[in-house]
Amino acid sequence: MNTLNIWKLGLATGLTMALMYLGCVIVMAALGREGTVLFFNSILHGIDVAPVLRTDMPFSEMAMGIVEIFILGWLTGAVIAGIYNFRAKKK
Repeated sequence: MNTLNIWKLGLATGLTMALMYLGCVIVMAALGREGTVLFFNSILHGIDVAPVLRTDMPFSEMAMGIVEIFILGWLTGAVIAGIYNFRAKKK
């Protein structure tokens, strides 16, 4: 059975999550507070995000968030590949 490259899957997952985070930033910048609430309420099946939405986030906090989400994504992809490879070697 084939194995997954841990580094590559980690990188792909991390970059995907970072792009999604950046997409969220763009949505918030383009739509404003009311448009952002409408957008996220509709994709979250009616969960009201208005009470937790912050539109006054400084750039440094946004940059740190994108780095953190990349790291979490990389770790998630690496763990998935590691578990897959472990199970693939057992068969």
